[in-house]
Amino acid sequence: MPAAIKPILCVVTSHPIRGDSGEPTGFAMVELTHPLDVFEKAGIPVEIASIRGGHPPIDFFDLSDPVNARFWKDKTFREMLAHSRVLGELDPSGYSAVFFAGGHGTMWDFADSEAVQNVIRKIWEAGGIVSAVCHGPAALVNATLSDGKHLVAGKRIACFTDEEEAEVKYTHVVPYLLATTLKQRGALHQPAPNWSENVVVDGRLVTGQNPASAHGVGEAVVARLKTGVSH
Repeated sequence: MPAAIKPILCVVTSHPIRGDSGEPTGFAMVELTHPLDVFEKAGIPVEIASIRGGHPPIDFFDLSDPVNARFWKDKTFREMLAHSRVLGELDPSGYSAVFFAGGHGTMWDFADSEAVQNVIRKIWEAGGIVSAVCHGPAALVNATLSDGKHLVAGKRIACFTDEEEAEVKYTHVVPYLLATTLKQRGALHQPAPNWSENVVVDGRLVTGQNPASAHGVGEAVVARLKTGVSH
């Protein structure tokens, strides 16, 4: 294991409304806390950032989930969340990995964010890990490398599927279908049945399909950081 692993940057959405529906949205709590639980137990420091900074909007706020409940009672976590860093103000060289949590809000502010694209490019090209779960891979939609190619081109990925979007009845609410769009960027989409855990690892790219995959994404990121995967 490397002597000192730089922090993992955990990024959440700042977008509070689900399109024209008027329904509140944000980041999915479980998709942040479950990976954080894994990172914490591995002794790897984390920082939380959002597109606009400050307290991000929360969706799927389920305190019957024991991991959610533990973090919500943790003053350090609550403080970190309330004062999330502005993503565009951070130096990507300070992090070993970036992790994008999901939640429908990501569909409106991740893909076109220059800060998201910059942090992905810088961390990836420095040999770091890029990871995301559920709708978090919206961050990868327009992420390109210095050669202009999409990061996901030719890489195996998982994300919230079009079928899952249809099941929750937001197909015509979201601005685009995530799986379809990533495939258009050249991604090799690896879907599993709706709501089943599905973590796909392609070198330093780690992605998960849905909330059930959040813990596994965290484990895969830690495993790669501890073994120093560099390809």
